[in-house]
Amino acid sequence: MLNEKEDYISLSGYKDLKSPKDRILYRFLEILPGILSWGTLIGALLFSWLAPAIVAIFIIVFDLYWLLKISYLSIHQITSFRRMQKNIKINWIEKVKSINNWEKVHHLIVLPAYKESAEIIEESCQSIYETKYPKDKITIILSMEERAGKEAQDVATEIKNKFSNKFFRFITTTHPSNIPGEVVGKGSNIAWGLKIAKERVIQELNTEKENILVSSFDIDTKPYPQYFSCLTYHFLTTKDSGRSSYQPIPVYNNNIWSAPSFSRIVATSNTFWQMMQQERPEVLVTYSSHSVPFTVLEKVEYPKNVVPDDSRIFWKAFFHYNSEYKVVPLYYPVSMDAVLSDTLSKTIINQYKQQRRWAWGCVDIPFLLFNFIKDTKISLSKKIYLSWNVLDGFWSWATVSLLIFFLGWLPLTLGGERFNITLLSYNLPRATGTLMRLSMIGMIISATISFLTLPPRPKNMSKLKNISLILQWLLLPISLIIFGSIPSLDAQTRLIMGKHLEFWVTEKKR
Repeated sequence: MLNEKEDYISLSGYKDLKSPKDRILYRFLEILPGILSWGTLIGALLFSWLAPAIVAIFIIVFDLYWLLKISYLSIHQITSFRRMQKNIKINWIEKVKSINNWEKVHHLIVLPAYKESAEIIEESCQSIYETKYPKDKITIILSMEERAGKEAQDVATEIKNKFSNKFFRFITTTHPSNIPGEVVGKGSNIAWGLKIAKERVIQELNTEKENILVSSFDIDTKPYPQYFSCLTYHFLTTKDSGRSSYQPIPVYNNNIWSAPSFSRIVATSNTFWQMMQQERPEVLVTYSSHSVPFTVLEKVEYPKNVVPDDSRIFWKAFFHYNSEYKVVPLYYPVSMDAVLSDTLSKTIINQYKQQRRWAWGCVDIPFLLFNFIKDTKISLSKKIYLSWNVLDGFWSWATVSLLIFFLGWLPLTLGGERFNITLLSYNLPRATGTLMRLSMIGMIISATISFLTLPPRPKNMSKLKNISLILQWLLLPISLIIFGSIPSLDAQTRLIMGKHLEFWVTEKKR
């Protein structure tokens, strides 16, 4: 029987609550992100008409704030990139072997799969096999979906036949459909894979549970050669390692040369955001492929009732341990797929749906704020700081690109003749233009780093492709709106209306 606190950290939404007051509170917190985002945009439109001078001053102050923020984040981006490049060159297995009892650490990797091809899954398994870490200390759980049908089962059999003798254990399992209380998607599949691991693997390992690290990998994840050595080193040298998750940097290099420009920009922008977050460990949250101690997952069940399972597992552990839980940045990459499909139109649709699914992480906001209200053991300063950081992140995602590229012209368009003859009206476009040109330093830095992180160009691809990878950054403004603000507003609006989003599986193509 769960106590009240454990009930709270297992919430998927307001309907899980029994108290009418708690339901009302949680429901208000669900609509809060959308209210803030839509309130900002509608307020900007309305006050550009009613009080254009005030909006004009706000625009200049906001653009200055954004310039300072871009400069701050760009410094983090450069520092993180340099640390990542340095870490790639380190002989991590040598460092690991200098630590006593390192050989007790065992890696349990869960690969949740749906309808991905044998080629995609095999490449991921092969990349794990090629890492410079003893394979007898690695177990893989390939968890297929029952709803994917017989073809997926055939793929699982094919993969198992190729890799069953290459690791300590290679297990395939099938996640049943229609389990009560589950949300169809990656989280419930991973939870099922962990259940099978507990039943069939853990007792066989010649080590204590405290030495088992569970890596939740997207099926397209390909770790760089020394990833598990780097992960093991950090696990063995981190204070309170049993109360820490471990986060690599996702780079979308698997198919980056084949992906269209907008897909590359979205993927690369996400990589850079994760790079910046590695420099801010106090606000770093697990994302996509990450690692968690097995002992944590024994106490805090992997989330199977929400779409954003990767971030929710961190927040569940955070509250279970009364905020004494953190994410350790590895500054080491894993490679993943950029969005790509058979046709350009389908790639555009898939990219939008992927971004909307990521933006659905806004459901963490009511979960986080509700638990902060209920938990009296966490300091008020930490509650305020983390609440502000999460709210600001999703608010910025939904509004900033629209504010930057449209707001500057609203007072001039809607302010009327009385405002347009003022000195402020004359200087507004000049001031905002200057600030935005200075802000382009962030784009230049991103373009440079993206070029430096590219894998070798395929031999069958023209050298002219290199030029397109530079010119693609001219599409950044429109990409930030179409694949940033709009899907984020879409997700937050759905949350306002109580229309919860189902997990959407991104198609994998190479």
